[in-house]
Amino acid sequence: MLTSLQNPLIKQLRKLHQAKSRRAQGRFLIEGSHLLQEACALGHRLDSLCYTDAWQARYPLLAQQAQELAQQSVLVSAEVLAAIATTVNPDGVVATLPHQVWSMPEDIQLGLAIETLQDPGNLGSLIRTGAAAGCGGLWLSADSVDPENPKVLRSSAGQWFRLPVGSVSDLGAQVQQWQDRGIQVVATAATADRNYWQVDWRQPSVILLGNEGAGLSEDLLARASVQVGIPMAAGVESLNVAIAAALLLYEARRQRQLD
Repeated sequence: MLTSLQNPLIKQLRKLHQAKSRRAQGRFLIEGSHLLQEACALGHRLDSLCYTDAWQARYPLLAQQAQELAQQSVLVSAEVLAAIATTVNPDGVVATLPHQVWSMPEDIQLGLAIETLQDPGNLGSLIRTGAAAGCGGLWLSADSVDPENPKVLRSSAGQWFRLPVGSVSDLGAQVQQWQDRGIQVVATAATADRNYWQVDWRQPSVILLGNEGAGLSEDLLARASVQVGIPMAAGVESLNVAIAAALLLYEARRQRQLD
């Protein structure tokens, strides 16, 4: 059992809390039984697996499955596990996976594109919502939060492994490519002259959303095929970006089920 925080492996894993180290090492952390279960269910190879005695006793089948998928399995003390994890009360297991490069779909029926998203919790919620609504992929501008941030994975409630997420160096050019292929790009705007349910969502569509505070840039807003609003009560200025996405995604789903 590893009990020292000075062990080279433990030092490396603790560095994965930071985006710079995740990029340098080419891997990222997953924490907790739920995320590990999802990763194992989809056959993801694990670089390393660290777990406590108590966790292994509680989840013997998951422990065996994870050990078979891991290049390196290490029994650690509860203190060492707590130092590796980013959560306050970890449940006894962390693992690392190689950096994920998604193959983003070209034949999009329903997609999400987000500009300059900053909050990892919001991205995790967007991934969770997009996966639930049958979204085919989520595109992020390059200046958005790191999709492999531990809080993104936790907030996705395990759906991180089921929805392709890609970073786009030029989101404006990507929007133009979608439109050239006949894909409708729908942007939310406070000044829009129609509401989101007044759009024909039965055609291939990408929902374009902006930064939590500033919203979409004028350039991207102008590039959209159509702008839509979300009606709100007097005095309310905006909705959380994941909530806004959920409304539009499920309106698209509703219309397609009626078709």
